[in-house]
Amino acid sequence: MDVWIGSYTSATGGNGTGISTFRRSPDGTLTPDRELPLRSPSWLIAHPSAPVVYATNELGDGVITTVSTDLEVLGTISSGGADPCHLAVSADGRHLLCSNYSSGSLSVFALGADGLITGQTDLVRHEGSGPHPERQESAHVHQAVVRDRIVSVVDLGTDEIRSYELAENGKLDPLSVSAMPPGTGPRQLRRRPGTDLAYVVGEVNGTLVVVREEEQPGTFTQVAVVQATKEPWQGDEPNWVAHLEIVDERLYLSSRNADVVTEFDISAETPVALADHPSGAWPRHFTIVDGTVYVAAQRDDAVVTFPVGGGEQVRYPTGTPTCVLVR
Repeated sequence: MDVWIGSYTSATGGNGTGISTFRRSPDGTLTPDRELPLRSPSWLIAHPSAPVVYATNELGDGVITTVSTDLEVLGTISSGGADPCHLAVSADGRHLLCSNYSSGSLSVFALGADGLITGQTDLVRHEGSGPHPERQESAHVHQAVVRDRIVSVVDLGTDEIRSYELAENGKLDPLSVSAMPPGTGPRQLRRRPGTDLAYVVGEVNGTLVVVREEEQPGTFTQVAVVQATKEPWQGDEPNWVAHLEIVDERLYLSSRNADVVTEFDISAETPVALADHPSGAWPRHFTIVDGTVYVAAQRDDAVVTFPVGGGEQVRYPTGTPTCVLVR
């Protein structure tokens, strides 16, 4: 099993070289393997069946790079906007969706049976703003979540989740707009399997928002709001909340500046924070595999690992990591 690491490179002020890979042993330890020089491949996602990985080159002139599992570049295409920060693939493997943060837009691309991008099929742009003068001066599309043909787009700048239906031809038809509390700055949305509940990362105001998906898919209403960490954040800088994962009845949420991954019990409707686990500096992204948490500690120039539930940390040097993909 390989672990792929995306990074910020010198193109955006980082220390990374591009994509780095590690070999993962049965006990969870990592051994450095290969590197592919690319400009700031900040987000990585694998195709569900074809042997390819897609990377966002998070630049003002945004690019998507398709890479083989042998770490060879297969192609590049404009992302259709500025600073692409997230990718999603439809379950049938026929479409790739790219969130362009700075231009507040979502691009859709058609994929061939081999996973290669065959062209752009649609582009939607959001308009609006939020109360935070610096972070919410305009629309900032941060993530698209795809379930069946429903695409729910998280907009950090407008405090909204905008949902669309993805047609067979790759076009997006508007369905609904769900408002988040003003100043939330939603970054991510994650549904809880087997329920009508979902969780929204409130990056700007340091919260976790619980929402319920209504009978019309893609429409969400607020259930509860809790702080992102067990111990209240009291630092001079804001606590920028980043990434969440769900494992059974536990939710894990990373916070930058607090530099922890907080473990929540989600057996009840309102999450209860159990512990703040130190995770390295600026935990931008993480994944959990076989009881081990793998954290992209961006400002530590390292992947930091520790057991689920907390425990001894192990650090693996790598320049300005931003994303961890295990495949």
